[in-house]
Amino acid sequence: MWKDFHLQRMAKLKTGSSSSLGVSDRYAHAQRQGRLFRKSVGHEPDALRLMKIALITLSNEGYRIAQRLAGGLERVDLFAHTGLPGGGQAGASRAIKAKRFDSIKNLSRKIFNRYSGLVYIAPCGAVVRAIASWVRHKTVDPAVVVVDAGGRYAISLLSGHEGGANALAFKVANIIGAEPVISTTTEAVKRLIVGVGCRRGTSAEAIIQTVRSALRKVRARLEHVRAMASADIKSREPGLLEAAQRLGLSVRFIPSDEIISTTRKFQRSSFVAAKVNLPAVAEPAALLAGRRTRLILPKTRFIHGVTIAVARENFL
Repeated sequence: MWKDFHLQRMAKLKTGSSSSLGVSDRYAHAQRQGRLFRKSVGHEPDALRLMKIALITLSNEGYRIAQRLAGGLERVDLFAHTGLPGGGQAGASRAIKAKRFDSIKNLSRKIFNRYSGLVYIAPCGAVVRAIASWVRHKTVDPAVVVVDAGGRYAISLLSGHEGGANALAFKVANIIGAEPVISTTTEAVKRLIVGVGCRRGTSAEAIIQTVRSALRKVRARLEHVRAMASADIKSREPGLLEAAQRLGLSVRFIPSDEIISTTRKFQRSSFVAAKVNLPAVAEPAALLAGRRTRLILPKTRFIHGVTIAVARENFL
């Protein structure tokens, strides 16, 4: 699991390692230090919260996105190109001061092995050229995510599974309301999206039970599920987040305005509308979290008031 690798990498970043070590030596070093790191923290924590992340931007638009990301991530440094004007912190919920750089390639060389996650708000081509010389192996490279200047897509570019870039792409996408783009083959072949609606305070155990029950109804296994999905109003629901983590799934939180404005057909609920001012949660979340989706399990109410809908993506 990438969480185990991340704990190992965090230990390597914390203790340092010789740049002269080969890939296999560096990985063995990370494994040894990772065991010490696990022992120091006790139980396994949420790996995304532990990630030390660098946000790198070349544009004013990217600067605004980076400040928004900084408000939703815990351990971040912001790097902005020297060509950008100073300030630019208007509208940020937790504005942080940017460190300046004049060459994205030189900056990438300096920070590539100092962070466990790099989020570039820049063109993919520029990022590929900037990091190409420093890429070594999926077991030691940091997670790299690229966001376009319009904030439309969060692309898992490097170390998607082992390094956690897939999960980081989901996290970034949820913060700014973007679409996560995952191309890892083992993830791309998964076709099911599980939409979840639940009451505030619903336990993780209840959600896990209902997800498994829903999958049995459609004769599917957990291994067939690409992601869970819900509305953005549930993005801080502890039981839902814990359930996803225990199931080994990412959660896509669909912006409320997308649910309200979509032309996709789904069952509307006056009860949900009265409670959270949305026409529904489970069905539209499942439909909107993927591409070319159709429902194979309409909204179904299970125990503890948990509502599940399952959508399948149709491949080309």
